[in-house]
Amino acid sequence: MNLNGNTAIAGIGQTEFSKESGRSELQLAAEASIAAIRDAGLTPADIDGTMTFFEDTNDELQLANTLGIQNIRWMARSKGGGGSACATIQLAASAVASGAANAVLVYRAFNERSGRRFGQPPAASGPVQRDLHLAMGLDTPAKIYSLWYKRYMETYGLTNEDLGHYVVTAREYAATNPAAWYYEKPITLADHQESRWICEPILRRLDCCQESDGGCALIVTTRERARDLAQPLVPILGAAQSQLWNGDIMFDYYRDDPGEFPEAADVARQLWQVTGLSPSDIDVAMLYENFSPIVFMMLEAHGFVPRGEARDFVKSGQLRIDGQLPTNTNGGLLGEGYIHGYNNMTEAVRQMRGMAANQVKDAETVFVSSGRSAMILGRG
Repeated sequence: MNLNGNTAIAGIGQTEFSKESGRSELQLAAEASIAAIRDAGLTPADIDGTMTFFEDTNDELQLANTLGIQNIRWMARSKGGGGSACATIQLAASAVASGAANAVLVYRAFNERSGRRFGQPPAASGPVQRDLHLAMGLDTPAKIYSLWYKRYMETYGLTNEDLGHYVVTAREYAATNPAAWYYEKPITLADHQESRWICEPILRRLDCCQESDGGCALIVTTRERARDLAQPLVPILGAAQSQLWNGDIMFDYYRDDPGEFPEAADVARQLWQVTGLSPSDIDVAMLYENFSPIVFMMLEAHGFVPRGEARDFVKSGQLRIDGQLPTNTNGGLLGEGYIHGYNNMTEAVRQMRGMAANQVKDAETVFVSSGRSAMILGRG
């Protein structure tokens, strides 16, 4: 659907990001949700739609009852995890644009560190494709994704030290963001290189996203309604998702070139076409980075740099606040916290409001990507 700026994100909310929340996942979802509703200047009675991930443990009706939402006219969930982060906004915006809902609460909350840790080997095999790969020892995300990253890194000659330049930049942003877990804790390239191997020679510990407890929420409504609410207008200029033939969200090994990220290229093509924008028109980028190599792959797939040139782009400082494309200005999932990419979306809204801890001067557009889904937000 061509959203064409007719919908907007009117409210954002989040909990603290910790390693031990001491609360239930439902409470985290409720705290983030009520913060987003109040941020927009709305009440729970104004919400008539909900949207989250398939994997979220928080039942919509339980959350609605906790918040005092009176009537849900539309609800949905998107497939998978972080790759669908922006797809949740696309679906919520489509519901609002079609008239199926007036104001949709989009939420994600979990105790990923203190509860069930995704990085631990699963207790059961699960789906058949997971059983096939578990038998080969691919039982954690770092192992699973490293095979994909290895092909890319070997093709273009990247080393783990090259990845470290991004990680240092992300931690620089986190160090000046009071909401970040790594606030006031920058690192050097030497620190990165001294961190222990997780999957040698691809990923060190500091190349891996955090495991966080916390929650985030956003409110999607019409542009006209958002204009009259409490916060500066942040229109959704476009949103897209892509799931291509022969692909897989995790075990993505069966393409002619595993070093490519065709879904990321496809969502970018959709967004450039529907918005009339180009990579040179983007002022800020928020790129989902469960592991550092994916930033390099997405920079190229989305068209910000030609293939094979992300290494030099990152190393030259172009992702810093004064660079050509300030990226993950909250510290990203490595530096701020890991709420399945949702905290990158709340940071994108802050950038467009002009209220971010690391505010990019005169920013008018932000490209938000979770690889297989993406969106572009503007300033009203």
